[in-house]
Amino acid sequence: MSKEKFIAEITEGYTFKGPQFTLGGAMHNGECQTNCLVNLPMATMNRHGLIAGATGSGKTKTLQIIAEQLSAQGVPVLMMDIKGDLSGIAAASEGHPKIDERHEMIGIPFEAGNSPIEFLTLSGEKGARLRATVSEFGPVLFSKILDLNDTQSGIVSVIFKYCDDKKLPLLDLKDMKQTLKYILDEGKDEFEDEYGKVSSASVGTITRKIIELEQQGADLFFGEKSFDIEDLIRQDSDGKGMVSVVRLTDIQDKPKLFSTFMLQMLAEIYATLPEQGDADKPRLVMFIDEAHLVFNEASDALQDQLEAVVKLIRSKGVGLYFVTQNPDDIPESILGQLGMKVQHALRAFTAKDRKAIKLAAQNYPISEYYDTEELLTSLGIGEAFVTVLNEKGIPTPLVHCLLRAPQSRMDILTDAEIKAVTQASEIIDKYNEEIDRESAYEILKEKIVEAQKEENQAEIEKEREKAEKATTKSSGSSSRRQSTFQKVANQIGRTATRELTRGLLGALGIKSTRRRRSSKWF
Repeated sequence: MSKEKFIAEITEGYTFKGPQFTLGGAMHNGECQTNCLVNLPMATMNRHGLIAGATGSGKTKTLQIIAEQLSAQGVPVLMMDIKGDLSGIAAASEGHPKIDERHEMIGIPFEAGNSPIEFLTLSGEKGARLRATVSEFGPVLFSKILDLNDTQSGIVSVIFKYCDDKKLPLLDLKDMKQTLKYILDEGKDEFEDEYGKVSSASVGTITRKIIELEQQGADLFFGEKSFDIEDLIRQDSDGKGMVSVVRLTDIQDKPKLFSTFMLQMLAEIYATLPEQGDADKPRLVMFIDEAHLVFNEASDALQDQLEAVVKLIRSKGVGLYFVTQNPDDIPESILGQLGMKVQHALRAFTAKDRKAIKLAAQNYPISEYYDTEELLTSLGIGEAFVTVLNEKGIPTPLVHCLLRAPQSRMDILTDAEIKAVTQASEIIDKYNEEIDRESAYEILKEKIVEAQKEENQAEIEKEREKAEKATTKSSGSSSRRQSTFQKVANQIGRTATRELTRGLLGALGIKSTRRRRSSKWF
Protein backbone atom coordinates (compact mmCIF):
# COMPACT_ATOMS: atom_id res chain seq x y z
CA MET A 1 0.00 0.00 0.00
CA SER A 2 2.91 2.31 0.78
CA LYS A 3 4.26 1.83 -2.74
CA GLU A 4 0.90 2.45 -4.39
CA LYS A 5 0.34 5.50 -2.23
CA PHE A 6 3.80 6.77 -3.15
CA ILE A 7 3.17 6.35 -6.89
CA ALA A 8 -0.21 8.07 -6.63
CA GLU A 9 1.19 11.05 -4.68
CA ILE A 10 4.17 11.54 -6.96
CA THR A 11 2.11 11.17 -10.14
CA GLU A 12 -0.39 13.72 -8.89
CA GLY A 13 2.29 16.06 -7.54
CA TYR A 14 4.35 16.08 -10.76
CA THR A 15 1.58 16.27 -13.38
CA PHE A 16 0.83 19.77 -14.63
CA LYS A 17 -1.74 21.36 -16.91
CA GLY A 18 0.61 23.51 -18.97
CA PRO A 19 3.84 22.71 -20.87
CA GLN A 20 6.23 20.44 -18.98
CA PHE A 21 9.15 18.09 -19.55
CA THR A 22 10.39 14.92 -17.88
CA LEU A 23 13.44 15.07 -15.63
CA GLY A 24 13.43 11.39 -14.68
CA GLY A 25 11.63 8.64 -12.81
CA ALA A 26 10.62 8.44 -9.13
CA MET A 27 12.43 5.96 -6.89
CA HIS A 28 10.93 4.14 -3.93
CA ASN A 29 12.98 1.94 -1.62
CA GLY A 30 15.93 2.20 -4.00
CA GLU A 31 13.98 1.09 -7.09
CA CYS A 32 12.84 3.23 -10.00
CA GLN A 33 9.07 3.03 -10.44
CA THR A 34 8.51 2.76 -14.19
CA ASN A 35 6.16 5.39 -15.63
CA CYS A 36 6.08 7.28 -12.32
CA LEU A 37 7.56 10.37 -13.93
CA VAL A 38 9.09 13.45 -12.33
CA ASN A 39 8.09 16.34 -14.58
CA LEU A 40 9.02 20.01 -14.33
CA PRO A 41 6.43 22.71 -15.17
CA MET A 42 7.55 25.32 -17.68
CA ALA A 43 5.32 27.96 -16.06
CA THR A 44 7.44 28.12 -12.87
CA MET A 45 10.89 27.85 -14.42
CA ASN A 46 11.27 31.59 -13.85
CA ARG A 47 11.09 30.98 -10.07
CA HIS A 48 14.82 30.21 -9.95
CA GLY A 49 16.52 27.05 -8.71
CA LEU A 50 19.49 25.24 -7.22
CA ILE A 51 21.46 22.27 -8.51
CA ALA A 52 23.84 21.09 -5.79
CA GLY A 53 26.00 18.07 -5.01
CA ALA A 54 29.51 16.82 -4.49
CA THR A 55 32.06 16.64 -7.31
CA GLY A 56 31.25 13.76 -9.67
CA SER A 57 27.64 13.34 -8.51
CA GLY A 58 26.16 14.47 -11.85
CA LYS A 59 25.36 18.19 -11.43
CA THR A 60 26.66 19.18 -14.85
CA LYS A 61 24.62 16.49 -16.62
CA THR A 62 21.50 17.64 -14.77
CA LEU A 63 22.17 21.17 -15.99
CA GLN A 64 22.61 19.79 -19.50
CA ILE A 65 19.33 17.84 -19.34
CA ILE A 66 17.30 20.84 -18.20
CA ALA A 67 18.97 23.21 -20.71
CA GLU A 68 18.34 20.99 -23.73
CA GLN A 69 14.71 20.35 -22.70
CA LEU A 70 14.12 24.09 -22.34
CA SER A 71 15.71 24.71 -25.72
CA ALA A 72 13.52 22.03 -27.32
CA GLN A 73 10.45 23.97 -26.14
CA GLY A 74 11.72 27.25 -27.58
CA VAL A 75 13.20 28.77 -24.41
CA PRO A 76 16.63 30.44 -24.86
CA VAL A 77 19.29 29.43 -22.33
CA LEU A 78 22.42 31.17 -21.06
CA MET A 79 25.05 28.96 -19.40
CA MET A 80 28.27 29.91 -17.58
CA ASP A 81 30.82 27.26 -18.52
CA ILE A 82 33.56 27.52 -15.90
CA LYS A 83 35.02 24.04 -16.35
CA GLY A 84 34.69 23.87 -20.14
CA ASP A 85 32.49 20.76 -20.15
CA LEU A 86 29.18 22.11 -21.49
CA SER A 87 30.01 22.44 -25.16
CA GLY A 88 28.78 18.90 -25.87
CA ILE A 89 25.19 20.16 -25.89
CA ALA A 90 25.83 21.19 -29.52
CA ALA A 91 26.27 17.55 -30.65
CA ALA A 92 23.84 14.64 -30.49
CA SER A 93 24.57 11.74 -28.13
CA GLU A 94 26.08 8.62 -29.66
CA GLY A 95 23.93 6.49 -27.38
CA HIS A 96 24.90 3.57 -25.13
CA PRO A 97 23.25 0.36 -23.89
CA LYS A 98 23.30 1.67 -20.31
CA ILE A 99 21.43 4.79 -21.43
CA ASP A 100 18.76 2.61 -23.05
CA GLU A 101 18.54 0.54 -19.86
CA ARG A 102 18.11 3.64 -17.70
CA HIS A 103 15.37 5.04 -19.92
CA GLU A 104 13.57 1.70 -19.96
CA MET A 105 13.45 1.77 -16.15
CA ILE A 106 12.12 5.33 -16.21
CA GLY A 107 9.55 4.53 -18.86
CA ILE A 108 10.48 6.98 -21.63
CA PRO A 109 12.33 6.32 -24.91
CA PHE A 110 15.78 7.74 -25.45
CA GLU A 111 16.08 10.09 -28.41
CA ALA A 112 19.47 11.57 -29.27
CA GLY A 113 19.50 15.22 -30.23
CA ASN A 114 21.43 18.46 -30.08
CA SER A 115 20.67 22.12 -29.37
CA PRO A 116 21.60 25.24 -31.35
CA ILE A 117 24.56 26.83 -29.62
CA GLU A 118 26.40 30.15 -29.54
CA PHE A 119 29.79 30.55 -27.88
CA LEU A 120 30.41 33.77 -25.95
CA THR A 121 33.58 34.92 -24.21
CA LEU A 122 34.90 37.58 -21.86
CA SER A 123 38.51 37.17 -22.92
CA GLY A 124 40.53 35.40 -25.58
CA GLU A 125 38.42 32.25 -25.86
CA LYS A 126 36.74 31.48 -29.18
CA GLY A 127 33.34 33.09 -29.43
CA ALA A 128 31.49 36.40 -29.60
CA ARG A 129 32.97 38.97 -27.21
CA LEU A 130 30.88 40.17 -24.27
CA ARG A 131 31.50 43.83 -23.45
CA ALA A 132 29.84 46.68 -21.61
CA THR A 133 30.76 50.35 -21.24
CA VAL A 134 31.45 52.10 -17.95
CA SER A 135 28.51 54.40 -18.65
CA GLU A 136 26.16 51.42 -18.89
CA PHE A 137 27.15 50.37 -15.39
CA GLY A 138 26.20 53.75 -13.99
CA PRO A 139 27.74 55.34 -10.87
CA VAL A 140 25.90 53.20 -8.30
CA LEU A 141 26.72 49.81 -9.82
CA PHE A 142 30.26 50.87 -10.72
CA SER A 143 30.87 51.98 -7.12
CA LYS A 144 29.56 48.68 -5.79
CA ILE A 145 31.83 46.73 -8.11
CA LEU A 146 34.80 48.69 -6.72
CA ASP A 147 33.52 48.29 -3.13
CA LEU A 148 33.74 52.05 -2.44
CA ASN A 149 32.58 53.85 0.69
CA ASP A 150 29.93 56.57 0.65
CA THR A 151 32.41 59.42 0.14
CA GLN A 152 34.16 57.68 -2.75
CA SER A 153 30.83 56.65 -4.29
CA GLY A 154 29.76 60.30 -4.15
CA ILE A 155 32.87 61.29 -6.10
CA VAL A 156 32.12 58.65 -8.74
CA SER A 157 28.56 60.01 -9.08
CA VAL A 158 29.89 63.55 -9.55
CA ILE A 159 32.39 62.33 -12.15
CA PHE A 160 29.62 60.63 -14.13
CA LYS A 161 27.64 63.91 -13.98
CA TYR A 162 30.71 65.91 -15.05
CA CYS A 163 31.31 63.59 -18.02
CA ASP A 164 27.65 63.80 -19.05
CA ASP A 165 27.70 67.61 -18.87
CA LYS A 166 30.96 67.91 -20.79
CA LYS A 167 30.06 65.26 -23.40
CA LEU A 168 32.90 62.98 -22.34
CA PRO A 169 31.92 59.34 -23.12
CA LEU A 170 32.98 56.87 -20.41
CA LEU A 171 33.50 53.70 -22.42
CA ASP A 172 36.36 51.82 -20.81
CA LEU A 173 38.48 51.93 -17.66
CA LYS A 174 41.17 54.15 -19.16
CA ASP A 175 38.48 56.80 -19.71
CA MET A 176 37.66 56.71 -16.01
CA LYS A 177 41.32 56.84 -14.95
CA GLN A 178 42.07 59.75 -17.28
CA THR A 179 39.08 61.68 -15.92
CA LEU A 180 40.25 61.12 -12.33
CA LYS A 181 43.71 62.36 -13.28
CA TYR A 182 42.35 65.41 -15.11
CA ILE A 183 40.19 66.71 -12.25
CA LEU A 184 43.21 66.69 -9.95
CA ASP A 185 45.61 68.40 -12.35
CA GLU A 186 44.85 70.46 -15.44
CA GLY A 187 41.07 70.51 -14.95
CA LYS A 188 41.09 71.07 -11.21
CA ASP A 189 39.99 74.71 -11.26
CA GLU A 190 37.26 74.10 -13.84
CA PHE A 191 35.93 71.07 -11.94
CA GLU A 192 35.97 72.72 -8.51
CA ASP A 193 34.20 75.83 -9.77
CA GLU A 194 31.20 73.80 -10.92
CA TYR A 195 31.16 70.66 -8.78
CA GLY A 196 33.15 71.47 -5.65
CA LYS A 197 36.40 70.18 -4.26
CA VAL A 198 37.26 66.48 -4.14
CA SER A 199 39.75 64.75 -1.90
CA SER A 200 42.92 63.69 -3.68
CA ALA A 201 43.19 60.78 -1.23
CA SER A 202 39.72 59.50 -2.20
CA VAL A 203 40.48 59.90 -5.91
CA GLY A 204 43.69 57.95 -5.36
CA THR A 205 41.76 55.13 -3.68
CA ILE A 206 39.28 54.95 -6.57
CA THR A 207 42.16 54.79 -9.05
CA ARG A 208 43.82 51.95 -7.14
CA LYS A 209 40.54 50.01 -7.05
CA ILE A 210 40.21 50.40 -10.83
CA ILE A 211 43.77 49.14 -11.32
CA GLU A 212 42.95 46.12 -9.13
CA LEU A 213 39.96 45.39 -11.37
CA GLU A 214 42.14 45.77 -14.46
CA GLN A 215 44.61 43.22 -13.11
CA GLN A 216 41.83 40.63 -13.16
CA GLY A 217 41.22 41.27 -16.85
CA ALA A 218 38.31 43.71 -16.60
CA ASP A 219 39.93 45.97 -19.19
CA LEU A 220 38.88 43.31 -21.74
CA PHE A 221 35.28 43.48 -20.57
CA PHE A 222 34.81 47.25 -20.44
CA GLY A 223 34.47 48.83 -23.86
CA GLU A 224 32.59 48.58 -27.12
CA LYS A 225 30.69 47.05 -28.78
CA SER A 226 28.19 46.49 -25.97
CA PHE A 227 26.36 43.18 -26.04
CA ASP A 228 22.69 43.39 -26.97
CA ILE A 229 20.44 41.36 -24.65
CA GLU A 230 18.15 40.63 -27.59
CA ASP A 231 20.90 38.36 -28.97
CA LEU A 232 20.44 36.12 -25.92
CA ILE A 233 16.75 35.46 -26.52
CA ARG A 234 16.88 34.12 -30.06
CA GLN A 235 15.46 30.97 -31.60
CA ASP A 236 16.82 29.02 -34.54
CA SER A 237 14.93 28.28 -37.76
CA ASP A 238 13.37 25.17 -36.15
CA GLY A 239 11.96 27.16 -33.24
CA LYS A 240 14.47 25.85 -30.70
CA GLY A 241 15.78 28.26 -28.10
CA MET A 242 19.40 29.33 -28.63
CA VAL A 243 21.80 27.98 -25.98
CA SER A 244 24.45 30.64 -25.32
CA VAL A 245 27.51 29.20 -23.61
CA VAL A 246 29.84 31.73 -21.97
CA ARG A 247 33.30 30.15 -21.98
CA LEU A 248 34.95 31.10 -18.70
CA THR A 249 37.68 28.50 -18.31
CA ASP A 250 40.39 31.17 -18.21
CA ILE A 251 38.88 33.30 -15.43
CA GLN A 252 38.53 30.74 -12.64
CA ASP A 253 41.20 32.65 -10.71
CA LYS A 254 39.54 36.02 -11.40
CA PRO A 255 36.42 36.00 -9.23
CA LYS A 256 36.19 39.80 -9.25
CA LEU A 257 35.81 39.80 -13.02
CA PHE A 258 33.23 37.01 -12.87
CA SER A 259 31.20 38.89 -10.24
CA THR A 260 31.44 42.09 -12.30
CA PHE A 261 30.21 40.35 -15.43
CA MET A 262 27.37 38.53 -13.66
CA LEU A 263 26.06 41.63 -11.92
CA GLN A 264 26.17 43.73 -15.08
CA MET A 265 24.51 41.00 -17.12
CA LEU A 266 21.67 40.60 -14.62
CA ALA A 267 21.23 44.36 -14.26
CA GLU A 268 21.16 44.82 -18.06
CA ILE A 269 18.64 42.02 -18.52
CA TYR A 270 16.41 43.50 -15.84
CA ALA A 271 16.66 47.01 -17.30
CA THR A 272 16.10 45.88 -20.91
CA LEU A 273 13.37 43.26 -20.84
CA PRO A 274 9.73 44.27 -20.34
CA GLU A 275 7.54 42.84 -17.60
CA GLN A 276 6.17 39.43 -18.53
CA GLY A 277 3.89 38.45 -15.65
CA ASP A 278 2.55 34.89 -15.53
CA ALA A 279 3.30 32.97 -18.73
CA ASP A 280 3.34 29.39 -19.96
CA LYS A 281 7.11 29.41 -20.15
CA PRO A 282 10.02 31.73 -19.28
CA ARG A 283 11.62 34.19 -21.66
CA LEU A 284 15.18 33.19 -20.69
CA VAL A 285 16.82 30.80 -18.22
CA MET A 286 20.37 31.32 -16.91
CA PHE A 287 22.57 28.65 -15.35
CA ILE A 288 25.45 29.88 -13.20
CA ASP A 289 27.92 27.02 -12.79
CA GLU A 290 30.39 27.14 -9.88
CA ALA A 291 28.13 29.76 -8.30
CA HIS A 292 30.34 30.07 -5.23
CA LEU A 293 32.74 32.14 -7.37
CA VAL A 294 30.07 34.84 -7.59
CA PHE A 295 29.53 35.04 -3.84
CA ASN A 296 32.92 34.25 -2.26
CA GLU A 297 34.52 37.49 -3.42
CA ALA A 298 31.35 39.59 -3.35
CA SER A 299 31.27 42.56 -0.98
CA ASP A 300 28.20 43.15 1.17
CA ALA A 301 27.04 45.86 -1.24
CA LEU A 302 27.48 43.57 -4.24
CA GLN A 303 25.66 40.74 -2.50
CA ASP A 304 22.78 43.06 -1.62
CA GLN A 305 22.56 44.09 -5.26
CA LEU A 306 22.52 40.45 -6.41
CA GLU A 307 19.80 39.65 -3.89
CA ALA A 308 17.68 42.54 -5.16
CA VAL A 309 18.12 41.47 -8.81
CA VAL A 310 17.24 37.83 -8.01
CA LYS A 311 14.03 38.96 -6.37
CA LEU A 312 12.99 41.31 -9.15
CA ILE A 313 14.14 39.63 -12.35
CA ARG A 314 11.53 36.86 -12.06
CA SER A 315 8.88 39.33 -13.20
CA LYS A 316 10.80 39.74 -16.47
CA GLY A 317 10.32 36.05 -17.22
CA VAL A 318 13.95 35.16 -16.41
CA GLY A 319 14.91 32.16 -14.28
CA LEU A 320 18.27 31.88 -12.49
CA TYR A 321 19.73 28.49 -11.60
CA PHE A 322 22.77 28.27 -9.34
CA VAL A 323 24.98 25.20 -9.71
CA THR A 324 27.35 24.54 -6.81
CA GLN A 325 28.63 21.82 -4.47
CA ASN A 326 26.82 22.72 -1.28
CA PRO A 327 23.70 24.80 -0.62
CA ASP A 328 25.79 26.67 1.97
CA ASP A 329 27.64 28.29 -0.95
CA ILE A 330 24.52 30.36 -1.63
CA PRO A 331 23.61 33.17 0.80
CA GLU A 332 20.53 32.34 2.82
CA SER A 333 18.68 35.41 1.55
CA ILE A 334 19.05 34.14 -2.03
CA LEU A 335 18.59 30.44 -1.21
CA GLY A 336 15.13 31.27 0.09
CA GLN A 337 14.19 32.63 -3.37
CA LEU A 338 14.95 29.35 -5.18
CA GLY A 339 11.75 27.46 -6.03
CA MET A 340 13.30 24.37 -7.66
CA LYS A 341 15.95 22.29 -5.89
CA VAL A 342 17.85 19.35 -7.33
CA GLN A 343 20.14 17.90 -4.67
CA HIS A 344 22.73 15.30 -5.68
CA ALA A 345 24.81 13.29 -3.22
CA LEU A 346 26.85 14.98 -0.50
CA ARG A 347 29.93 13.42 1.08
CA ALA A 348 30.43 13.16 4.85
CA PHE A 349 34.20 12.97 5.25
CA THR A 350 34.47 15.28 8.26
CA ALA A 351 32.39 16.50 11.17
CA LYS A 352 31.91 19.76 9.28
CA ASP A 353 30.58 17.79 6.30
CA ARG A 354 28.09 15.94 8.50
CA LYS A 355 26.87 19.23 9.95
CA ALA A 356 26.48 20.66 6.44
CA ILE A 357 24.44 17.60 5.37
CA LYS A 358 22.13 17.99 8.34
CA LEU A 359 21.54 21.64 7.44
CA ALA A 360 21.07 20.78 3.75
CA ALA A 361 18.37 18.23 4.62
CA GLN A 362 16.41 20.97 6.35
CA ASN A 363 16.10 22.87 3.04
CA TYR A 364 13.71 20.24 1.68
CA PRO A 365 10.08 19.34 2.45
CA ILE A 366 9.59 16.61 5.06
CA SER A 367 8.85 13.24 3.43
CA GLU A 368 7.29 10.13 4.95
CA TYR A 369 9.05 8.03 2.33
CA TYR A 370 12.68 9.07 2.83
CA ASP A 371 15.18 9.68 5.59
CA THR A 372 16.52 12.72 3.73
CA GLU A 373 19.65 13.23 5.83
CA GLU A 374 20.72 9.59 5.52
CA LEU A 375 19.87 9.24 1.82
CA LEU A 376 21.80 12.39 0.90
CA THR A 377 25.08 10.53 1.47
CA SER A 378 24.10 7.43 -0.49
CA LEU A 379 22.57 8.83 -3.69
CA GLY A 380 24.12 7.28 -6.78
CA ILE A 381 25.53 9.11 -9.79
CA GLY A 382 22.64 10.47 -11.83
CA GLU A 383 20.28 10.37 -8.85
CA ALA A 384 18.98 13.36 -6.90
CA PHE A 385 16.36 14.66 -4.53
CA VAL A 386 13.94 16.93 -6.38
CA THR A 387 11.26 19.41 -5.38
CA VAL A 388 9.80 22.21 -7.48
CA LEU A 389 6.99 24.75 -7.31
CA ASN A 390 3.81 23.66 -9.03
CA GLU A 391 1.71 25.99 -11.15
CA LYS A 392 0.04 27.37 -8.02
CA GLY A 393 3.40 28.12 -6.41
CA ILE A 394 3.15 25.21 -3.93
CA PRO A 395 6.23 22.97 -3.40
CA THR A 396 5.83 19.49 -4.87
CA PRO A 397 6.53 16.41 -2.71
CA LEU A 398 10.20 15.59 -2.21
CA VAL A 399 11.15 12.75 -4.53
CA HIS A 400 14.23 10.58 -5.04
CA CYS A 401 14.67 10.82 -8.82
CA LEU A 402 16.58 8.65 -11.29
CA LEU A 403 17.54 11.27 -13.88
CA ARG A 404 17.16 10.70 -17.59
CA ALA A 405 20.31 10.83 -19.75
CA PRO A 406 21.16 13.95 -21.77
CA GLN A 407 20.08 13.72 -25.39
CA SER A 408 23.27 15.51 -26.39
CA ARG A 409 26.88 14.44 -26.08
CA MET A 410 28.19 14.04 -22.52
CA ASP A 411 31.70 14.91 -23.64
CA ILE A 412 33.12 18.20 -24.93
CA LEU A 413 33.43 19.28 -28.56
CA THR A 414 36.71 18.93 -30.39
CA ASP A 415 38.64 22.04 -31.45
CA ALA A 416 37.50 21.48 -35.03
CA GLU A 417 33.85 21.31 -33.93
CA ILE A 418 34.21 24.47 -31.83
CA LYS A 419 35.73 26.23 -34.84
CA ALA A 420 32.79 25.11 -36.99
CA VAL A 421 30.32 26.49 -34.43
CA THR A 422 32.05 29.88 -34.31
CA GLN A 423 32.29 30.09 -38.10
CA ALA A 424 28.54 29.48 -38.36
CA SER A 425 27.78 32.17 -35.76
CA GLU A 426 25.44 34.96 -36.84
CA ILE A 427 26.75 37.45 -34.26
CA ILE A 428 30.49 36.86 -33.90
CA ASP A 429 31.47 39.39 -36.59
CA LYS A 430 29.16 41.93 -34.99
CA TYR A 431 30.87 41.78 -31.58
CA ASN A 432 34.46 40.87 -32.37
CA GLU A 433 35.16 44.01 -34.37
CA GLU A 434 37.64 46.18 -32.46
CA ILE A 435 36.16 49.64 -31.79
CA ASP A 436 38.05 52.42 -30.02
CA ARG A 437 36.23 55.63 -30.87
CA GLU A 438 37.02 59.02 -29.36
CA SER A 439 36.00 59.08 -25.72
CA ALA A 440 36.93 60.77 -22.44
CA TYR A 441 40.51 59.47 -22.63
CA GLU A 442 41.30 61.03 -26.01
CA ILE A 443 39.35 64.26 -25.39
CA LEU A 444 40.95 64.92 -22.01
CA LYS A 445 44.38 63.90 -23.25
CA GLU A 446 44.07 66.55 -25.96
CA LYS A 447 42.98 69.08 -23.35
CA ILE A 448 45.99 68.20 -21.22
CA VAL A 449 48.32 68.69 -24.20
CA GLU A 450 46.72 72.08 -24.94
CA ALA A 451 46.98 73.09 -21.29
CA GLN A 452 50.62 72.08 -21.24
CA LYS A 453 51.26 74.10 -24.42
CA GLU A 454 49.62 77.15 -22.86
CA GLU A 455 51.56 76.62 -19.67
CA ASN A 456 54.81 76.30 -21.62
CA GLN A 457 53.97 79.42 -23.65
CA ALA A 458 53.27 81.33 -20.44
CA GLU A 459 56.60 80.19 -19.06
CA ILE A 460 58.34 81.31 -22.25
CA GLU A 461 56.65 84.72 -22.06
CA LYS A 462 57.58 85.03 -18.43
CA GLU A 463 61.21 84.21 -19.16
CA ARG A 464 61.23 86.67 -22.08
CA GLU A 465 59.88 89.46 -19.88
CA LYS A 466 62.42 88.63 -17.23
CA ALA A 467 65.21 88.73 -19.80
CA GLU A 468 63.98 92.06 -21.18
CA LYS A 469 63.87 93.56 -17.70
CA ALA A 470 67.38 92.30 -17.05
CA THR A 471 68.56 93.82 -20.34
CA THR A 472 66.92 97.16 -19.56
CA LYS A 473 68.44 97.22 -16.12
CA SER A 474 71.83 96.35 -17.56
CA SER A 475 71.55 99.17 -20.16
CA GLY A 476 70.60 101.69 -17.47
CA SER A 477 73.50 100.68 -15.31
CA SER A 478 75.85 100.97 -18.29
CA SER A 479 74.55 104.47 -19.10
CA ARG A 480 74.96 105.54 -15.50
CA ARG A 481 78.49 104.14 -15.45
CA GLN A 482 79.24 105.90 -18.75
CA SER A 483 77.94 109.22 -17.39
CA THR A 484 79.99 108.92 -14.19
CA PHE A 485 83.05 107.98 -16.18
CA GLN A 486 82.54 110.97 -18.44
CA LYS A 487 82.21 113.30 -15.47
CA VAL A 488 85.37 111.92 -13.91
CA ALA A 489 87.19 112.15 -17.22
CA ASN A 490 86.10 115.73 -17.74
CA GLN A 491 87.21 116.64 -14.21
CA ILE A 492 90.57 115.01 -14.73
CA GLY A 493 90.89 116.75 -18.07
CA ARG A 494 90.14 120.14 -16.53
CA THR A 495 92.56 119.55 -13.66
CA ALA A 496 95.31 118.45 -16.03
CA THR A 497 94.74 121.45 -18.28
CA ARG A 498 94.83 123.82 -15.32
CA GLU A 499 98.00 122.34 -13.97
CA LEU A 500 99.59 122.47 -17.41
CA THR A 501 98.62 126.11 -17.82
CA ARG A 502 100.08 126.94 -14.44
CA GLY A 503 103.29 125.24 -15.42
CA LEU A 504 103.58 127.21 -18.63
CA LEU A 505 102.78 130.54 -16.99
CA GLY A 506 105.29 129.86 -14.30
CA ALA A 507 107.96 129.14 -16.87
CA LEU A 508 107.26 132.54 -18.50
CA GLY A 509 107.50 134.39 -15.21
CA ILE A 510 103.82 135.28 -15.15
CA LYS A 511 101.84 134.64 -12.00
CA SER A 512 98.32 133.55 -12.18
CA THR A 513 95.55 135.91 -11.20
CA ARG A 514 94.71 133.89 -8.06
CA ARG A 515 98.34 134.00 -6.95
CA ARG A 516 98.61 137.71 -7.71
CA ARG A 517 95.56 138.46 -5.70
CA SER A 518 96.77 136.32 -2.91
CA SER A 519 100.17 138.12 -2.71
CA LYS A 520 98.59 141.38 -1.61
CA TRP A 521 97.97 139.94 1.82
CA PHE A 522 101.60 139.30 2.54
